[in-house]
Amino acid sequence: MKNNSSIAAILDFIVEIEKLKAVQRKTRPVGLDRYENSAEHSWHVCLTALMLKDYANEDIDIDKVIRMLLVHDLGEIDAGDQIVYAEQDASRYNQEREGVKRVLGKLPGNQGDEYLALWEEFEAGESAESRYARAIDRVPPLLHNLHGNGHSWKENRVPKEKVLSLNSRIAQGSELLWQVLRERLEQAAADGLLR
Repeated sequence: MKNNSSIAAILDFIVEIEKLKAVQRKTRPVGLDRYENSAEHSWHVCLTALMLKDYANEDIDIDKVIRMLLVHDLGEIDAGDQIVYAEQDASRYNQEREGVKRVLGKLPGNQGDEYLALWEEFEAGESAESRYARAIDRVPPLLHNLHGNGHSWKENRVPKEKVLSLNSRIAQGSELLWQVLRERLEQAAADGLLR
């Protein structure tokens, strides 16, 4: 139902998600000495998804992908960011899920349910949209490292095999994109950016 209290709740949600700007990630934007924040990542990954949509393996609903990508890191407001190369476990998933539920719970009525379902779909990685979104989510951090002297890989001692293995999931969303990125990663290894 549309009313003033619904607008007030949405405004409170909008203020709450500002906190994503304070969540530091583990890579630096190209050409900058500071670390990226999760809100910047959300913007960057959405624009990346839009620009590369024609290279998805399957037909996708790009609007759904964008909505998925806009909510996929909301749990980091409570859980913080964790480098993708770290060991992932159920407690991390649960912590992020509870954070997403809390943040989306600020929305009026059942509005948050739609976005929680998108978050869960992203995490499951079983639909065409989630496979593509998960693939695209990996692209900006790779580009940050490729154009930033491998800073995050070096700081976190991430070996070439782990970078290639983890990021090979890009092929599930876009085989063509993975071919191009894999070539760049192999060149980065040859250039000493990956150990």
